[in-house]
Amino acid sequence: MHDKTNARIRRAQRTRRRIVELSTVRLTVHRSNCHIYAQVIDAAGRKVLASASTLEKDVRAAQARGGSVQAAAEVGKRIAQKARQLGIESIAFDRAGYKYHGRVKALAEAARESGLKF
Repeated sequence: MHDKTNARIRRAQRTRRRIVELSTVRLTVHRSNCHIYAQVIDAAGRKVLASASTLEKDVRAAQARGGSVQAAAEVGKRIAQKARQLGIESIAFDRAGYKYHGRVKALAEAARESGLKF
């Protein structure tokens, strides 16, 4: 693996150690050049409770490109709706070592606006 990838993974592990200590449900983000993915994972870290991505049919119909800030905001709204349907109000945000900037920030802010607290 590249040094850049290893550095991101190291940052992600540091964040996840803190989240494990909190023992709370977490919202994890993964981004590629073309798409962005979000998952709500239970406190034990064993089960995915909800997921949303730019690969979903509804998001693809609304957004032409999956790698845009607007598409990330749409995914943030969808994951927040799915989490709230499960009765989840408060979560820990796991940015997976990515900078809190651009698409990751847009997803987080859209999830907050849709009612999630973190």
